[in-house]
Amino acid sequence: MNRIKEILEDKGIKQVWLAQQLDKSYNVVNGYVQNRAQPSLEVLYEIARILDIDPKELLITPKEQQ
Repeated sequence: MNRIKEILEDKGIKQVWLAQQLDKSYNVVNGYVQNRAQPSLEVLYEIARILDIDPKELLITPKEQQ
């Protein structure tokens, strides 16, 4: 599970913009945001770089899921 949706909302960033930055389709990014698909580690690190955050901030730990 990831926190991409939460981070985008906090920063006021649209999924379309993130998709353009990643050179991926909106549907792929929307899958990440809705937790229907999980990005590879490389993509996760790229998202963190684009959003200027630590990659760990994008992850939900098992304790947080409870």
